[in-house]
Amino acid sequence: MTWSHPRGYDPMVACSTLWREKTGVTVEWAKRSLQDFESFPVEELARTYDLIVIDHPHVGQITAENCLAPLDVAGREAERLALLEGSVGQSYPSYHWQGQQWAFPVDTATQVCAWRPDLLEQSPGTWDEMLVLARAGRVLLPLRPPHSLMTFYTLSGNMGTPCATAPGDLIERQHGIRVVEMMREISALVDPACFEMDPIAVLERMAAAGSATACAPLIYGYVNYAIPGFRPHCVAFADMPAAGGSGPAGSALGGTGIAVSAFSEHGQAAVDFAYWIASGDVQRGPYARTGGQPGHADAWEDAAVNAAASNFYAATRRTLEAAWVRPRHNGYMAFQQSASDRLNAGLRGHHRAETIIDDLNDQFRRSFGA
Repeated sequence: MTWSHPRGYDPMVACSTLWREKTGVTVEWAKRSLQDFESFPVEELARTYDLIVIDHPHVGQITAENCLAPLDVAGREAERLALLEGSVGQSYPSYHWQGQQWAFPVDTATQVCAWRPDLLEQSPGTWDEMLVLARAGRVLLPLRPPHSLMTFYTLSGNMGTPCATAPGDLIERQHGIRVVEMMREISALVDPACFEMDPIAVLERMAAAGSATACAPLIYGYVNYAIPGFRPHCVAFADMPAAGGSGPAGSALGGTGIAVSAFSEHGQAAVDFAYWIASGDVQRGPYARTGGQPGHADAWEDAAVNAAASNFYAATRRTLEAAWVRPRHNGYMAFQQSASDRLNAGLRGHHRAETIIDDLNDQFRRSFGA
């Protein structure tokens, strides 16, 4: 099971065809919408599918439910070391939890800047430069849950006050208020439809014929839109515009990993496929060629892979390397949804920033079962 976008589905199908030719083992893929992928219970998927593409914040939940098989099996230490050494930023460690590896990164992303090179000379390097574009009506920002919360995380980290990942408050009150006010400003400048738009919707609108949208300052990178011919207009990607003084640091890490069901009757075959498709040779080769967004540095550093995608990987690498890993405890996924909803209700309803932050902190404390 994977997610229904060319980036999530096409490379899995293409690589599975090669795997069948190589081993005789057939891997068939189903797909769910991005919204379902972000929220559907992994345990239910694990009872139906042998291989599952997951998001790293799921690891606390899946560990508690015992629904995935750990991938750090004996005898394959050298392969895992190669995957660790090929990690772009914290992609590989983000699936490591309670001493075991629950998935391998096959896709890496974080919030970066999307921009139209036919409409701008360069991407905005700072938050203030981006606001000039926003005031001119040239900016979109995905704010559909959970992406509003991801923007809150990214701005918090970039301002030097990253959100917590351990029990306690999510963020110190005054720091959180500052970020809410930053989000209030930008959300008032973009189309209100952004509250119903995820990154795919924003990028589709940016890339459409006749679109005048020049920039999406914080959006999960999608390499497909940087490939000439994918859509009427090519969208380029760059490091996030810095709001703080530390450059493009603190972006909320995304991407996906491939995991194996603990209930699978074909566990060994599934594990073998997971190791293979996450490897550097496959990631920079057939995975990248068929529309995937690899999670391995061998692809990110490959000149041909970059040339085919308008330099997508090299242009966003600094942001990926300095990205922030979200909380992963059991209970986090429910918080991610409820906090996103609360944040959006506060921004749309003009609630006081202090009240919004107090509610987010309360929800975060309770997500640990306290």
